[in-house]
This record gives sequence, C-alpha cells and structure tokens, in this order.
Amino acid sequence: MVGYDVMSSGFEKLLRPREFCEAVGISYNTLKQWVREGRVKVYRTATGRWRIPYSEVERILGLRQGYTGETRAVIYARVSSSDQKSDLERQVEYLTQYCASKGYRVVDVLSDVASGLKTERRGLLKLFNQVVNRQVDVVVVTYRDRLTRFGFEYLEYFFKQYGVRVEVAFGEEPKGAYRELVEDLIEIVTSFAGKLYGMRSCKKKKLVEGFKKLLEEAEKSE
Repeated sequence: MVGYDVMSSGFEKLLRPREFCEAVGISYNTLKQWVREGRVKVYRTATGRWRIPYSEVERILGLRQGYTGETRAVIYARVSSSDQKSDLERQVEYLTQYCASKGYRVVDVLSDVASGLKTERRGLLKLFNQVVNRQVDVVVVTYRDRLTRFGFEYLEYFFKQYGVRVEVAFGEEPKGAYRELVEDLIEIVTSFAGKLYGMRSCKKKKLVEGFKKLLEEAEKSE
C-alpha cells in the first residue's frame, strides 16, 4: 500500500475516498484493491484516513482513455433469430449515430443472434473480456434486454467494478416486442420441465405444449 503523510501533499486538492470513486467511476472495494496494488497514490491524515490527490483522478482517466480525451465505446446489438438480421443492422446503425452525437470513439461493434437468456454468446463473452482488460469506457445498447433478458442490474454492477458504464439509448423494451418474449418464456418452461421430468418424457412435452397453447389463447384474446 502506498501511503504518505497528508502534510506532504502541499496545496493540491485532496479527495475523500467516496469523492474519488465517484469521479473515476469505481466502487470502494476497487479503490482498496488499487491502493493495495500501488496503482493509486494516497495520503494519510493524522487519524489514518485516506485522502487522494485530484491529480490521481486526471491520471487514471487519462490512462483509461489512452490520453486521447475520448470515451471508448463498444456497441452491442442482439436479436433472437436469423430472420431478424435487418433489425440487428438497424440497431448498429442507430447506435453508431448515437455514439457520434455523444462524441464517443467506437472501438468495437459486437452482435449476437441468440436468446437474451443464453449466457454463452460469442459477442457477449468478447465484451466481458474487453471490460475486464479495461479496453472500454462505455457499453451502448438500444434496450436493456439486448444485453440480457434478466439480471441487467448484475451485469451493470459487474461492469462498474472495472470503471465501465452501460448506456441504454431507448430504455425499456417496447410493448410491441411480443414475439421474442414469448420465445424466451417457452425456453424457460422447456428447461424447467426437462429438469423436472426429463428432456424426453411425455410429461415434459405435455407441459410445454400446454404452455404454448395458453400463450396462443392469451394472444387471441387481446
């Protein structure tokens, strides 16, 4: 741990840990890890509290952005099936314009044709690798469910530990996006039914078919 007496800091502005974390966009646990690794210079008060010089904020942000002053953005787009590829192209086109309007430098464009429930997506796994290796500052998606159908907050928290934020251009998925949601629900029911009765059992098939019929009836009644 790098530590200095606070009196040796001269007249430079000193930040409390909370202020430094907010300025850099990291958690307090990440700050503690950086201090242990000697990646951040800290001063100690007479009572042993940390104070971080503001120059460390500028240095960290400069390192993260490659000293270019630019925000590195990764565009992530997803559709659930191959017949939706035109929508995939529209997502990428819009997000490219979105990043340009924000002044972001797009360092990569990632996409997947897969369910939002599937975790082993090639594009998503590449995104995780870029986040962990601190190659990106912001991940941009059209809707929250493009990144994941469930557990968006967990991914957002995970990215934040590496100083990466997620920007959602449109917010929640539109109510008209019914088909993909139905497909995801069927996938969930199929998975649970398979675990309960076995993937080839008659009970499993009957349960899944019954659920599909229920969804069809619900759609007709609307």
